[in-house]
Amino acid sequence: MPEREKWAALRKARLYFQRPEEPGFLVSETAEGGPLVPVFTSVEGLARFAGACGWASTTVEDLVGLLPEGVRALVDPLGERPFLLDARTLRDADGQEAESPEEEGAGHGGS
Repeated sequence: MPEREKWAALRKARLYFQRPEEPGFLVSETAEGGPLVPVFTSVEGLARFAGACGWASTTVEDLVGLLPEGVRALVDPLGERPFLLDARTLRDADGQEAESPEEEGAGHGGS
């Protein structure tokens, strides 16, 4: 799947996270990565990480908008391909999407 299609699909994907007692996110401070919120692409992944717990879910796009400034999400930290997600990541992906149609058109047409 082309990169831009992956990001478009990811925006609407549902992520699951441990629900704290108060509204918000459980933020973990890490020495190297700064503040992170562990999120998962499945309830089963969350259960492997946190055990039995209260949980909530939202779309990637909404999650990025809800994260406190400077906090990133670590998607599937126990998975085969964990990755960091924040507003900048989605903005960069938007930039790639905006550039792609021009790139696809390069080399076509013209006399």
